[in-house]
Amino acid sequence: MKSTLDLTHYALYIHYPWCIKKCPYCDFNSHTQDKTLETSYINALIKDLKNDLELVKGRTLSSIFFGGGTPSLMSVQSIEKILNAVSKYGQLADNIEITLEANPGTLEAGRFQGYRQAGVNRLSIGVQSFDNQQLKNLGRIHNKQQAIKAIESAISAGFTQVNLDLMYALPHQTQQQALADLAQACAFGTTHLSWYQLTIEPNTLFYNKPPVLPEHDQLWEIQQAGQNYLQTKGFKQYEISAYSQIGAQCQHNLNYWSFGDYLGIGAGAQAKISQQNQIIRRWKKKNPRDFIQGPAIAGENSLNQSDLILEFMMNALRLTQGIEKKRFIETTGLPLKIINKEINQAIKKGLLEQNDLILKATPLGQNFLNDLLQYFNIKNPNGH
Repeated sequence: MKSTLDLTHYALYIHYPWCIKKCPYCDFNSHTQDKTLETSYINALIKDLKNDLELVKGRTLSSIFFGGGTPSLMSVQSIEKILNAVSKYGQLADNIEITLEANPGTLEAGRFQGYRQAGVNRLSIGVQSFDNQQLKNLGRIHNKQQAIKAIESAISAGFTQVNLDLMYALPHQTQQQALADLAQACAFGTTHLSWYQLTIEPNTLFYNKPPVLPEHDQLWEIQQAGQNYLQTKGFKQYEISAYSQIGAQCQHNLNYWSFGDYLGIGAGAQAKISQQNQIIRRWKKKNPRDFIQGPAIAGENSLNQSDLILEFMMNALRLTQGIEKKRFIETTGLPLKIINKEINQAIKKGLLEQNDLILKATPLGQNFLNDLLQYFNIKNPNGH
């Protein structure tokens, strides 16, 4: 299983595990904020970084993504400290993309200028909706005016790359309300939107007390109407839930979806790193206090052929333009013929299409991605 890929680049994910409060739909590794732990957590992050950089010696860092939790609760000084350490111990690309997730609220918005000066050049603002009732339904701590103020603050601070996170299929949501959210988002001239369906996940408050969501037919109509609207505004859908103006795709997420390598530092973060004879996964302790206490690593393993096939497809088939077939060979080290049978089965079901160069999900396959992925959940690839 030798990779033919030129192992020169990687991405870095940095997890900040705290929020002001946990949202009822959130299944991420997030906890109610404990301000007393920030300094010790940042120090543990830097220690974790230095340890993990051993895996990517000689490679160039192409993107950084601060996720959470709510990374915009971090002080500017903490962001500076982390980015200074990354610059000191790693090799950064000249055009590196550095994204920070931010939630609306005057406290965070006031820091945008500082984040930009620290080196952050892309913001992802968790708006979710511009409808005050829906924001209450979602358990968000901000209102419409705070969302607008946060976006305007980001733009006035000089950020030219701003993503807005929006949800649809919200409790009792109509098509008109969903389109109103998109219209408001487009009015700011932002270059990127993440527009995704609210789903009910296990281990969330909504899972135990589910809200009334739109019926399947109504959900489909909302999705179609929204996609058509975004197209008229110059947004191109390049992934199931990602839309951008020309040239404004999120490079960090494109790396994930094309099965690129990345380090993950922080509580619960995961890494995927290709080496000459294997691909390893490494993950960190989920509880922030355990992470701080150290050692940070919770486990590590080498991906087998079944894992490689499924993980590649889970990411690559999200891309609306599909993925080059040679990318499968390069990143997994496996021959494409190992999944020819599954490819043909999925094509017959109308979920997948291919040509000489590209493999991609059909529109039906994108809407029923879990069904499509079942074809590639292969227990014994060598048994074909």
